[in-house]
Amino acid sequence: MKTTIIVLLMTVFLGSSQSNAGQMVIIGNSTVPKLDVVTVQKIYTGKIITVSGVNIIPVALKPGTMARVRFLREYLKQDEDKYIAYWTVRRYIGQGIPPSELVSANDVIRFVLSTPGAIGYIDEAELKQGVTVVGRRN
Repeated sequence: MKTTIIVLLMTVFLGSSQSNAGQMVIIGNSTVPKLDVVTVQKIYTGKIITVSGVNIIPVALKPGTMARVRFLREYLKQDEDKYIAYWTVRRYIGQGIPPSELVSANDVIRFVLSTPGAIGYIDEAELKQGVTVVGRRN
């Protein structure tokens, strides 16, 4: 009986946390122009580093976080293993380094707000006043 109640409570909690999840959005420093999905894909795969004359500094969340899994799936159409393998090859052949990884959405927000050219991704539910959304999936 006790186990059943615990499982039921966990199911309700996990279900409600998923329903509160919003759309993944790309946030940017005030120096960053609006970005479309293709441009975001090119930035996070190291194919471009400037947009409209602005050097872009992308940051990512640590592997295994739900927001990262969603970002990779929704924006890059990849899973974690493919993304890590992609960057392993690019580094090996001298074609760039992957975005720096931060621990939380708050870390991403702090970095983006304080670093000219910085972009990051967070769940829309994590947005705070003063944070600029520069891209989102339609």
